[in-house]
Amino acid sequence: MKRLLIALFCILSLPVFAQEHGSAAAEGAKTEEFRPGDMILHHIGDSHEWHWFSNDNNHFTTYLPVIAFRPGKGLSVFSSRNLAEGKVYDGLKLEHEKLEAEDGGKVYDFSITKNVASLMLSAAILLLVFTSVARGYAKRGTGAPRGIQSFFEPVIVFIRDEVAKKSIGPKYERYMPYLLTVFFFIWFNNLMGLLPGAANLTGNIAVTLTMAVITLLVTLFSSNKNYWHHIFATPGVPKALLPIMVPVEIIGIFVKPFSLMVRLFANITAGHIVILSFISLIFIFKSVAVSPVSIAFGLFINMLELLVAILQAYIFTLLTAMYIGGAVEEHHDADYQMGGGEGADNAHAAH
Repeated sequence: MKRLLIALFCILSLPVFAQEHGSAAAEGAKTEEFRPGDMILHHIGDSHEWHWFSNDNNHFTTYLPVIAFRPGKGLSVFSSRNLAEGKVYDGLKLEHEKLEAEDGGKVYDFSITKNVASLMLSAAILLLVFTSVARGYAKRGTGAPRGIQSFFEPVIVFIRDEVAKKSIGPKYERYMPYLLTVFFFIWFNNLMGLLPGAANLTGNIAVTLTMAVITLLVTLFSSNKNYWHHIFATPGVPKALLPIMVPVEIIGIFVKPFSLMVRLFANITAGHIVILSFISLIFIFKSVAVSPVSIAFGLFINMLELLVAILQAYIFTLLTAMYIGGAVEEHHDADYQMGGGEGADNAHAAH
């Protein structure tokens, strides 16, 4: 497993790193005023290239494929190196990381951006890790887990027993693959986002929006008549108040995934901004005396983000399970105490 991960890292590190030389450009960069806001936005935003680090004379960057479609002109595929530093190539240019046509025409951008590349990388890592875990179960069966299997088994069991069973109830097994995928996808990408030069994937609103929409669709397509009866004929509510309650309940259907989207996006992005803000203090004050304090606070927040990484994955998964549980709940699920626990087992036995 370790060899596979090392091989994957080496393959992804093979793209040519552009080394941009030039004394004039270097001197211009030295004299240019430091703008912390621009630096922070650049690091947390998406881009058509993967910038790793820079020194006085060189920029170490992996240029990614640009894939653009223009009506009447067809498909264009080339390296983002051709658009670096404001260059125009094949009638295309980058304006604040947005691909535009020089003549103002419509451009459909299907490029492999930094976030897309990070998404592919995290998907490959997830496949490698859990293929190894699956092999362990196939080899040892119900025996004691070893290696990477022993690390992930307690986490999987926790999601099953403390999240899925208690939130969804007797039908939890149907949704375990989705819940585990959501949890580990968020957790892995949160951790990867803390690495130097890494992409801020879970801090991208488009990614969190997609995950929230998937949760909404799973919830709606899993819902039963009791779910819709609760929305359009809320129990215990006088009929005179239903014209008020029904719109509130319908709005609530969409507010729930919206809260999932914003919570994950805001927490992850805020962590990156705080860390970069502390580091920026060194360049703002232009004093070495500030560096120990900035680095100390930056490291502290970075360590705190390790906890936030798994906490946000847990919260997203737990709320997803609760929303699904509310959609599949039957009238008699109260007798089962909505999931695990001794009371639920006794109720199952009684029925």
